[in-house]
Order: sequence, then C-alpha cells, then structure tokens
Amino acid sequence: MLLIFATIFAMSVFGGTVLTDSLQRGLLTLESRLGADIVVVPDKAKTKFNVNDVLLQGTPGYFYMDKNVTEKISKIEGIEKISNQIFLASMKADCCSARVQIVGFDPATDFAIQPWIKETYIGEMGDGDVVAGCNINLTENKILKFYNIPCRVVAQLEKTGSTLDNGIYANADTVRRLIAASQELGVNQYNSFNPDEVVSTVLVKVRSGYEIEHIKNVINSDVRHVKAVDSKNLIANISGSLEKISGLIGVFVGIIWILCIALMTIIFTVLINERKREFAILRLLGTSKKMLARMVVTEAVSINFVGGLIGIAIAFLFVLLFNNAIGLIIGVPFLLPKFSTLALIIFATLLASIFVGGLISAWSARKIANVDTSLILREGV
Repeated sequence: MLLIFATIFAMSVFGGTVLTDSLQRGLLTLESRLGADIVVVPDKAKTKFNVNDVLLQGTPGYFYMDKNVTEKISKIEGIEKISNQIFLASMKADCCSARVQIVGFDPATDFAIQPWIKETYIGEMGDGDVVAGCNINLTENKILKFYNIPCRVVAQLEKTGSTLDNGIYANADTVRRLIAASQELGVNQYNSFNPDEVVSTVLVKVRSGYEIEHIKNVINSDVRHVKAVDSKNLIANISGSLEKISGLIGVFVGIIWILCIALMTIIFTVLINERKREFAILRLLGTSKKMLARMVVTEAVSINFVGGLIGIAIAFLFVLLFNNAIGLIIGVPFLLPKFSTLALIIFATLLASIFVGGLISAWSARKIANVDTSLILREGV
C-alpha cells in the first residue's frame, strides 16, 4: 500500500509539473511564431472565419483583401517592419495530398516565418518548394500535391505543440499559383479576383518608442475595409485558458499531495504498530535506538524511491504517448519540456518522494525507539 500511494504521489507531482510546463512552453512558442505586434486582416474576415483559429491554430481557412493596403499601412509613422501573407486551404480530395492550411510569405520582407524556417532549413525556397509542419506525413520522394500541382518539400519544421504543426509554408508566388489552380478547378469560393492583386494578412512590427495601441487605432481609422488587431489580444483567449487549466492542475496536484501524505502516514503508523514486537526483540538483541530508527527510515525512503521511479515512468509514458491528444482536448498548444528540464523535474520529484518518506517515518521511528521493550513483549501474554 505504501508503494501504491508513493507511486500515485510521484505520478501527480511529475505529471502535473510536466503538463503545466508543456502548456506554458507551447504558448511561448506560439507567441514567438506570430512575430508581429499587429496583425491586419480584412474587416469581413471576422464574420466569415474564426480569425484566431486560422492565424494561431493553423485551422484551414482563407480570406483576401486588396494588396494596396500594404503600401497604405507602410506610410503610417511608427512602423518598423511590414510584411504580408497569403492563405489557401487545401481540400481533402484527389487534387490534394491532404487538407491543410497553406501560408505564403514574401521572402524579401518576411520577419515572422523565415526565422522559424531557418532553424531547420537555411537554403532558399524556390517556386514550387514548400516547408511542412512536423505533423505532415511525407512520402519517400517528398512530393505533396495541391490542386494537381506537385510541390517539393525541402524541410520539415520543429514541433510547436499547436496545429501550426499541420501547416504548409511557401513563398507567396507558389501559393498564388496554387490559388489560380484552385480557381481553374472551380473549388475556390473566391473566383472573381486576380491572385496577384490580393493578400490575406499584413504583419506589422512597431518601432521602439511608439505605442502599439496607437498604431493599431491609426490603421483602423486611416485604412478602409481592414481590421487591425493587437497580437496580444489574439492570444488572450489561449492565455486565459492556460491560466485556468494551470490553476486546476495545481489544485488537483495539491489535493493528491495531501491525500497521499495523509494515507501514507496512516498506513506507516499501522505498519509500525504491527511490528512493535519485532522491534522490541531487535532492541533486546542489542540493536541501538539509532540503528532501529535508521532501519525504519531507510525502509520508508526506499519504498518511496521505488514508488517515485514507477510513478515517473507511468506519467512520462502517458504524456509521451498522448501529448498531441492532450493539446487538442485542452485547446491550447502543448510542447514537452527539453531533456534538461525533464531531468530536473525527475530529480525534484524523486527528491520530494524521498523527503515525504523520510518525514513520515522519522516521527514513527522516534516513537517506537522510546517505547519500553518489556511492556511490548508482555502484551498478549
């Protein structure tokens, strides 16, 4: 029973810590991937799509606005960098390898996607070249087909823990070619525009010394038919959900801590009482109080150490196998900690298990060592 509760204790400590850390890392990665202070989208996009899902979660969707808005926004004082992107959602049909979100960027001005890509691929992306998210299944020839146009996968990106891992990234010319192909097939809901004259979003980096809120308001007032959004507001819902989930995990782990420690204390006390005659005989045979106490503490610490190892192994296996499912169910990015962080969490969990075992046994050991052995041996005679 001690081993079982020691295992549960370690599972809750290790699992809860890894879950919380993974959610926080996923959110930080998502923030860094966004890269912009302000995101500008068509004003009608919010009524037709969940913009947060398309921009942050990689949910397939597309919307367009006149390309001239980029020039208008660039003239606003206080803007340091500006770049546009163009979106296309592929179909789950014979014309496409999979249903994914395709994001096109301008290599000359992009400051959001290329730094991410360069972590994996340092070459230049030509027309027809794409970079795939880590969850995209590739064939041996590394060719993906979208609207009957073959695209060569030159690299696969590192994991972010979000559905951005299911995306495809290419230069804007490649995506415009795919949009034209989708129009020819009659499967694009926007068939009346020229792909060369539209963009989906404009990313804005605000110059130091200027307020993001002010620049956002200027864009909304001076540029027609667009909606400028503070990137922090885009992730506000995800961040709020993360705080609630982390709080619930903390409460759950705390309750498990209290229950396990209380039950282990009760079980250990009962166990010590059951073994009073054994301890009395050991005392008569010459075992000192110090040796007896050390023996009791060592037993408890050993049980908690083994239980800690088992609990960590079970929790780690569960998180490793179901990390993608956990992220999807919770609705926030989920990115496992680095090996060094995991090692630190494992060490801290084992330390906590050993400390709890030693704490529980120390009081009982002191109590049993001070009991009169003759009285114990006369019990039941």
